[in-house]
Amino acid sequence: MADPARARKMADRIKEIVARRLDKGLRDPRLGFVTITDVKVTGDLQHASVFYTVYGTDEERADSAAALKAATGMLRSEVGRNITARLTPSLEFILDAIPENAQHIEELLREARERDAETTKTASTAQYAGEADPYVTPREADEE
Repeated sequence: MADPARARKMADRIKEIVARRLDKGLRDPRLGFVTITDVKVTGDLQHASVFYTVYGTDEERADSAAALKAATGMLRSEVGRNITARLTPSLEFILDAIPENAQHIEELLREARERDAETTKTASTAQYAGEADPYVTPREADEE
């Protein structure tokens, strides 16, 4: 098993290489506006998971996924030429769900703020169900 620091360095290097190659452009017209968000390399440096996002519709995401799958061999060759490792790791492209998750979290936070505002509004006009001071107090001497 390799050093975790070495795996991180290799992941960063693979991210740079793949992003640069995609920036130069592939000859596949299906490839949309792809951004490489992260790369994770296994401990033995044999496999790299490349996370990416695509700006556009679901159809453009599917087309970009197909284009990346078709270009995996060429991108792996590019990585092999530009890293100093005995073996070139295999590449796997995974669609990153960060934008969808962020949007969902924003919707949940907006809903929570609305509910908090409703609760505050209701609490400002609320009255006690019983007496204002529900605690038992000692009897006064003159009441006896």
